[in-house]
This record gives sequence, structure tokens and C-alpha cells, in this order.
Amino acid sequence: MEYKVTVATGTLEYSGTNNYVYITLVGENGESEKTMLDNPGLDLCRGTGDEYIVQSSGPLGRVLLVRLEKQKYFVEDNWYCNYVKVTPPGGKNTQTFPCYCWLVGDSKVEVRDGTAKKLCDEILPQELTHRKAQLQERQKTFRWKTWDSGIPKCIDANSVADLPQDVCFANEKRCDFEGSLQYAILELSLKKMVFWIGKSWKDLDDFKQIFWTLRSPITEYVMEHWKEDWFFGHQFLNGANPRMIQRCEKLPSNFPVSGHMVQAFLSPNTTLDKELKAGNVYLVDYAILDGVPENVIEGNKQHIAAPLCLLYEHPDNGLIPIAIQLEQNASKDTPIFLPNDSPLAWLLAKMWVRHAEFQVFQVLSHLLRTHLIAEVFCVATLRHLPEVHPIKKLLNPHLKYTLEINCRARSQLISPDGIFKRVVSTGGDGLLVLSQKEFQVLTYHSLQPRWDFIDRGVTKLKKYFYRDHGLMLWDATEKFVSSIVSLYYGSDSDVVQDSELQAWIKDVVEEGFLNVPHFGLLNELKNKQELITLLSVIIFISTAQHAAVNNGQFDFCSWVPNMPCTMRQPPPTDKDSVTMEMIMTTLPDVSQSCVEMAITWLLGRSQPDAVPLGQYKEQYFTEPAAQKMIDNFRQDLNNIEEEIQKQNKGLEPTYFYLCPSKIENSITI
Repeated sequence: MEYKVTVATGTLEYSGTNNYVYITLVGENGESEKTMLDNPGLDLCRGTGDEYIVQSSGPLGRVLLVRLEKQKYFVEDNWYCNYVKVTPPGGKNTQTFPCYCWLVGDSKVEVRDGTAKKLCDEILPQELTHRKAQLQERQKTFRWKTWDSGIPKCIDANSVADLPQDVCFANEKRCDFEGSLQYAILELSLKKMVFWIGKSWKDLDDFKQIFWTLRSPITEYVMEHWKEDWFFGHQFLNGANPRMIQRCEKLPSNFPVSGHMVQAFLSPNTTLDKELKAGNVYLVDYAILDGVPENVIEGNKQHIAAPLCLLYEHPDNGLIPIAIQLEQNASKDTPIFLPNDSPLAWLLAKMWVRHAEFQVFQVLSHLLRTHLIAEVFCVATLRHLPEVHPIKKLLNPHLKYTLEINCRARSQLISPDGIFKRVVSTGGDGLLVLSQKEFQVLTYHSLQPRWDFIDRGVTKLKKYFYRDHGLMLWDATEKFVSSIVSLYYGSDSDVVQDSELQAWIKDVVEEGFLNVPHFGLLNELKNKQELITLLSVIIFISTAQHAAVNNGQFDFCSWVPNMPCTMRQPPPTDKDSVTMEMIMTTLPDVSQSCVEMAITWLLGRSQPDAVPLGQYKEQYFTEPAAQKMIDNFRQDLNNIEEEIQKQNKGLEPTYFYLCPSKIENSITI
């Protein structure tokens, strides 16, 4: 019996191989001959689909597995296989076997037919054995590790070198990532400026010296408008960290703002009490920063404040700040700053709020609430869901490269000698303490955008594009997930009885999110809706939410006075004492400013290999029904794209961070 086989090699750099590769078809009724893939000079080159004939002594029945084996030929030459297609004698019922993995060294891999199957769908012993063996191997390879107490667990890898190649960056991405940082350093002349540690800029205009090639329309807009109160308020809605603002129904007891203090900043014929009751007053409270240990850089202590900022949605002027207190304790040494204070005092107070925003944004909104949470689901998925499982197929594209970027963050960005330690006021112990404090109050509820907006009381805030665009994306994602889940789970009992799925959620809760008292995610899934919501959260965090807090960081942080990474002097205790000299000695020095600009450019720029949301290069689902659902998802995303583009016509500044075309399928940066 002759079986026609097509073997597709990946398109990534170095995907092809000159090593020996063999194929064996494993069917219901036996195995084919072990066949070398050998067409002289044409075999297994990058981006090719090579055809072969595989012989069998008799009919195999339905082909269950394709076994691929690679052996060294002179030198080691790894191979990346996209998929294998098998056509039986007679030319009908071609089967597709998605592979999408590397064969490294002398290795063997067995891949299943692309039809998604739950454990209860398996009948034949060969399929059950393969499924069990794959998970056993995965659980040996992907192990949990406690990076530090009181934060989510992570993959057991000290560096990228400890990761299997299948979860690592492609060579092109690795070269781009490492080369781009060097480019940023050269562009900013850090070879010269790095020696200016501790040297202050002379005045605010001096920060323009690092704005050469690295700029964008938004960075220039920020540089022009950052002092203006309306733009200060705008950033809480549509800036780099749009998740802190909340409605204020009653002033906190530690923030003694009186009505007469802010009367001049309200619209005519109203009072603070009336505006509080009407829902037009908002608060941004950085209490979580209180008590976080300050970094020490080159022997110099940095400083952290825990401000409270009161904002008012003015009918004519938009969302504007009306009072700022720089510490949580109300005392004679913690004055309340007001818009009619001296311009320098009010400007410095706003800078302190923006400095607090940088810390919460980078450590909590970005690192903890997207990167580290996504990693928990990534590790558990690799450990408990085999490749043939429908939920594994659904999640695969949204977890790609997350393990490597997080390993790089732990070893290069937030390590004891990393970039945060060099230039950020919460670097070192502060970063860990801040993460631990947030982890203790983190809730699964808050990760669901609709509930987040309701809980914060911001459903009626005007021009809150992060909310409006985010909800459109959430609805589209949930609709897509619901269709996929319903395709494979006919009832709630199907979810309850899926032992692999239940082992997955148990591992997520009891290992990944160990000791989170208020998280609220149960260690079992009781119905389809719980599964749909959870999968929507995972995909939303890994795509839209990450884009919302990642893609704007260069735009809003590169003009350093707008979002300082550190403060070198303590907060002022006397409003009348603020001078320009005090401001310049407080803001980051020349070297710190350059590093802030370089790293936010590296992390916030568009990735050249980015795969936009919904554009699945790897076809894990082969069933026509599932592919139709993916097409429907793409159409929904296209409609959202058109609506966002329409809303941005004439808008200044624009808000494109949640355009589907600008959202990556997973956390890769």
C-alpha cells in the first residue's frame, strides 16, 4: 500500500535541515515502513512542502500518529516541522497532522491528527497511551518554581538557556530583540552619557537632547502638552496605565480636602458635595506604594511617595486634577497642592503623581497583571493539556513566547543587577514588596474588564477610549471563545467530566496562584460559562490588556518629566519652597533619563514579527467548523478596527493602542 505524504518545513530562519529524517505512519491496524525523507538536494529546506511515498504491507486503517525521527549527519542541524499531510491509497480523506515544533539533536516526535479531542473522545489504546505519555514528558520538562514568596509561581528556568527550544524566540526575533537594545543605546549616545550618573539636567528643555531619531507623534504631543491639567487627567483615561482611576463618592479620611479649597476649579453654581453625589469626582490613590522600600543607586537613596489625586470631570474642561496630596498621612508636613498654587509647586506635585504612576504601571499593571498571570496559565497548559486537546489548540497562539520574555525580564530587567535596579525608585527590594502587596489583594473579578469598570465606578466617564475599545474586544473574544467551547463541550457535565481540564485548573489555582487570599478563582470548573469566562480572561490579558499597558509606554515615558522612573529628592513639605533647581535635582539624572527612554522604546515599539490578534499562522484547528469560527472572530475584529479608526478621525491625541491590528496574539515583549 502506498501513502502519499507531504512534509512542510517551517519558514523561520534555520528551519531546514540536512540531517537524516525518517517518517513512520502509525495506524489502527499497524505501522508503515520507516521511510527516510530523501529527495536528493530538495529535502526539508526552509519554507518547502516536500512529497514522499510511504509504503505499508497492508492497509493501516485510519492513521493515528505520524512518527518523525531525526539523526545527526556530520553536524547537528535542528529542524522545524510545520505539519504533515497523509493521503491514503485512493486519494481520498487526506489527514493533516499539525506539528509546529523543533526536532533538536537525535530526537523523535509523534504527532496526532489535527482533529481536536477531549480525553473522553479517545477510544483506541494507541491514542490514550500517546496522550498520557505526552503529558508525563511535559510535566518533567515544565516544572513550577517559586521566584519569590508572595507572587505568582513561574517556570523553573534560571535563564532562556534552560527553556526547551519550542517555547523560545525564533532566531529572527532573538536577533531583533538583542540588536534593538544596542541600537537604542547607540542612538542615545549612552556610551557618553552613562558616565553622567548623578549629573542633573539644567532645565526642562534639556530633556529634548535625547529626542533625536527615537520619537513618535504622541511623544511630541506629550512633550508639548504635559504641563496642562486637562492632559494630566487625560492620561488616567487613555495613557500608558488607564486602570487606576475610580469614582469618589466620599473623600477618604486621610485626604482632608474641603469644598472651599477646590470651589474655584468647579463649574459655576455647584459645590464639591453636589459633584460627589452626581458622580463627577474621581480619585487616584497610590496607597499601595506606602512603605515600599526605596532603591539605592550608586550609593544615593531614591525616593517614593504614595499620593492621592482628586480629579473632577468639568463640563467644559474635561477631566482635571483639583487637589493632590503626596503622602497617605495628613499632617502639617503633607500639604495639599492645588491648581492655584505657584506654577512650579503644582507642576512638581503632578510630577510626583506621574512618578507613582510609573511604578504602579510598570510593576503591577504591566509585569504582574499581564506577564506573570499569563505565565501561570502557560505553565499549567503545557503541563496538563495535550496538543490534541481543544483548549490547548485554542490557547496555543495566545501563550507563544511568553515564557522566554518573562525569563528575560527576570534575568535582565528586574533582577538584582537588572535595569530596574539601575534606574527605577522601586528597583531591588521595592519591586518585590510592591508586587507582594498587590498579589495579596488581587482578584480574578478585577481581571474581567466589564466588572473592573463597574467596580471602579467609571462606566459613565466621557472619552474613556480604553474602556470603550476594551469592552468591544472583550465581547468579541468572549463570543469567539464561547463558539469554540460549545463546539467541543455540549453540556456543563462535559466540562465537569474532563479530567485533564480539571487537573489544569487545579494546577493553576493550587500551584500558580498559591496563597492568594482574595483571588476568587476556584480549583474546579463546574460549567461551560465558567470555562468560557476564564479562557476569555486568559486571551484578553495576553492580547488586549497587554497592548493597553505596553504599547504606549514609550509614547508617555520617553518625555521623562511626564513619567519619571525615579525621584532623587524627597517630596516637598512646603509648597512655597519649590524652585526649578529643586525640580531638576529631583527628576532623574542624565543617565537615568537615557536608560528610561531606551528601555521604554525597546519594550513599547511595534515588533517586526508581530502576529496581530486573530491572525493564526499555525493552523492547530483543522475542522471546518472551528475554522469558520476563527473567520467569524476575524470579521468581528475587522469591524472593531473600522470603528476605532472612525472614532479617531479628528481626535487629538489619538488612541490606537487597542486597534486589533496593533494588538499581538500573545505577550512576546
